[in-house]
Amino acid sequence: MANKPRPSRLWSLAGLALLAILWEAGHRIWGPLVLPGLAETGVTLWHMIAEGRVAPALAQTAGNAGMGWVLGAAAGMIAGTLAGLRPEAQRALQPVAVVLLGIPAIAWVVLALLWFGGRWAVVFTVAVATGPLVFAAAVAGVHSLDGGLIRMARAFRVPLGARLAHMHLPHMLGHVFPALATTLAMSWKVSVMAELLAGAGGIGDGLATARAHVDTVAIMAWVLVVVAVLVAVDLALLQPLQRRMAHWRDDGRGVGA
Repeated sequence: MANKPRPSRLWSLAGLALLAILWEAGHRIWGPLVLPGLAETGVTLWHMIAEGRVAPALAQTAGNAGMGWVLGAAAGMIAGTLAGLRPEAQRALQPVAVVLLGIPAIAWVVLALLWFGGRWAVVFTVAVATGPLVFAAAVAGVHSLDGGLIRMARAFRVPLGARLAHMHLPHMLGHVFPALATTLAMSWKVSVMAELLAGAGGIGDGLATARAHVDTVAIMAWVLVVVAVLVAVDLALLQPLQRRMAHWRDDGRGVGA
């Protein structure tokens, strides 16, 4: 078991190396106007960092994406838990979630600009784009908990707090965590798109400026910033949490056996 992470990292590096090779090949085929080279993009990104343009934009986008994600995830968890526990609540909330999922994020941006404007348009768009996915996962998590286990816990008079902490919450997290991870990555992409259209600062505003100047190198540099953040969050936060949840599941199976 201890030898598995190393081959996994090697395959990950191989995938990144393949992307870099394809990027450089595209640059040589189509030229710098369509796809700038790796070296040129790296130099431009370094200059942007040295000029102090990246850190403030990164902080603003992180704030917009994080606030929208927290609001959307919290609303989805609460509504999904309620819908999972109460059939009538599910019948009322399920169509709402379907409608929200069916509306494209770009349409939400336009509406949010009319309703709120500025930063809150970005936050609202992220929240309304991520909430329904967490809602669906929370409903599935509540429904999949073994009814026999719940009845046994009640028969043995296990306190409600203990049942919630040791049964319901860990079990739900096993279902909700993939949705939280997916929507966390989605929140960045939606935030950047909304910032680009709303002119609300952040990385999206940097992309809009580069687009206006037809500066493909700067566009790719900003894209690298977004990708680097997503990779860092995945390695530093999501993968460790996923491993801990895998250990919890293994322990649970072992106890049940």
